[in-house]
Amino acid sequence: MEVPRDFYLQRLIRAQWDGQVKVITGIRRCGKSYLLRTLFRKYLLAQGVKDEQIISLELDLTRHVRYRNPLELAQYVREQVEGKPGKFYLFIDEIQMSEPVKNPYLPDGKEITFYDALNDFREMANVDVYVTGSNSKMLSSDILTEFRGRSNEIRVHPFSFSEFYAAVGGDKNEAFDHYSFYGGMPLVLSKHDDAAKMEYLQSLFSEVYLKDIKERRKIEYGDELGQVLDLLCSSVGSLTNPSKISATIRSRKNVTISANTLKSYIGHLEDAFLFAASKRYDVKGKSYFDFPMKYYCEDVGLRNARIGFRQMEMTHIMENIVHNELIARGFAVDVGVVYAREKNKSGNLVKVAKEIDFVAAKGNRRVYIQSAYAMATEEKAVSELRPLSLTGDSFPKIMVRKDISKAWYDDHGILNVGIIEFLLDPSVLG
Repeated sequence: MEVPRDFYLQRLIRAQWDGQVKVITGIRRCGKSYLLRTLFRKYLLAQGVKDEQIISLELDLTRHVRYRNPLELAQYVREQVEGKPGKFYLFIDEIQMSEPVKNPYLPDGKEITFYDALNDFREMANVDVYVTGSNSKMLSSDILTEFRGRSNEIRVHPFSFSEFYAAVGGDKNEAFDHYSFYGGMPLVLSKHDDAAKMEYLQSLFSEVYLKDIKERRKIEYGDELGQVLDLLCSSVGSLTNPSKISATIRSRKNVTISANTLKSYIGHLEDAFLFAASKRYDVKGKSYFDFPMKYYCEDVGLRNARIGFRQMEMTHIMENIVHNELIARGFAVDVGVVYAREKNKSGNLVKVAKEIDFVAAKGNRRVYIQSAYAMATEEKAVSELRPLSLTGDSFPKIMVRKDISKAWYDDHGILNVGIIEFLLDPSVLG
């Protein structure tokens, strides 16, 4: 089954021959390689590019292991393109597998890395460079520094619900239920029964993600990393901080993890694109809080698999899906904090913090979003809607719900929209 992934493909098409290194990032097994080596390659061939003009290397495979050495990589590419007519497309898969080597001319100097090789390729007039990788620190921040703004990052995610539904079709509610349980990792669609889907998702942690992190970060005691992962999976959509996570692990497992180690482990999980943090933002004060914050899993199927398909609270799962949809559409996402004055038990007025699930920003656009699986009572409706009325501005406000199918505006100008319509119709966000 081929899912077009046109959103990402069009970004690659528009970026051709722009003088930059195209860096395709994302969690392993989310479809980066397929996008580049199948969909983009097929497009190029249809445009008249010859097969021999496409140089493709897969550094995670043993047949190309020698090219993990950046000097070997640079030499091989030069041999393929220098002095030859025509233009070439260079695809390098899982570039983070490349290892630094000593400079043979300056053994005591700075090591040679894949950044040096990619800078060489970028200067070749007849080569357009595309790389994929699964480590955000190496490929999102460091690479921008090394290339001084001359790189173009294209972040790829697991299937959105719209991509998933385009592939499976059928009843939308049934498709959403399936997506909420198994998520959007592409290969899940090829598994023919529930047991195979569960086994595949669970194996991704043990055979791919945790193994990668342990090997690259040289972590000797992997159980602690797994415990941090379990806590983050079970607390998606809940405010937390390293101290709270540490205390929970200590009480449940009788294991003490230092604050620095815990922060490092969380950072490793973020670098591997497994989790994204959402900071709390004071809407009126226009400032951020350091802690607590929320963590969301890159794919709800992975989250569910890690905790054995238990703790299936649809409120938090739906919130995670909304978060991921906003990120995939290019929004920066924070947790909003506004304040109301309410009477305490003594009858005195006090300032109380209220939470807006998402403050989504893109350029000069901002949207406030609450995620509510259901608002069965008037009390629940008031609780969910009140924070949106306290922002003090006129940016759009949306209530995403599972218990309605038709969108409508309430008396306060807040758009109430069903989760399926929100996920399938990009115009909802304007």
